[in-house]
Amino acid sequence: MAHDPGGAMTVELARTFARAAEALRPGAVPGGASQREHPSTLQDLLQLHGESSTAVILLIMAAACVMPVGGVGTLLSVAMVGLAWRWARMLDTCNLPERLGRVRLSERVAYRALCGFSWVYRTADRLLRPRWTALVHDATRPWWACWIVLMAGLIFLPIPLGNVLPSLSLVMLSLGFMFRDGLLLVLSKLVGLGAVGFAVAFGHLLVDGFHRALAWAQTYWPM
Repeated sequence: MAHDPGGAMTVELARTFARAAEALRPGAVPGGASQREHPSTLQDLLQLHGESSTAVILLIMAAACVMPVGGVGTLLSVAMVGLAWRWARMLDTCNLPERLGRVRLSERVAYRALCGFSWVYRTADRLLRPRWTALVHDATRPWWACWIVLMAGLIFLPIPLGNVLPSLSLVMLSLGFMFRDGLLLVLSKLVGLGAVGFAVAFGHLLVDGFHRALAWAQTYWPM
């Protein structure tokens, strides 16, 4: 299940995504072969990674949850639950579910996604390294699978901007396993706890708003 890129591989991934992004850059020569064949689906983004793994699949799913593609967050959150089961069982996953793989990206969204992945791998090459590796031991996989389910549940909820923090937590989790960086996994937990706090605060706000609206209505229509 592990996808453990070395320095040279990480740099090459960053260059691969940068080249693909350059072909879509606003102002690039229109009609070129590279533009006609730009990555247009989530499966295309996966193929640009070359070697795939469960962690890479989760990375793409989590990143896609904050892309402006209508309804994709709900669909992906459900798929993440299935992925979490495979994560806990240490079953490797090399392809996106067919329906998810066909999710299409506009040229603008694809450009931003490619730039984002290039930045992620450049940053990972500088900052990430194997440390606190007990946190990526096989024995911890069921616990991290439960964390994936929790974050997927938060992504599923219709909370304004509620996808951002849980998606970021899962991106960190994916990279933490890919680079065997336990420190990043700790940061993933902290960001995820922030997502839980945000969801709880939003829930309290809704309940408080409902009670206030009910009290206001009763002043005009006593029961």
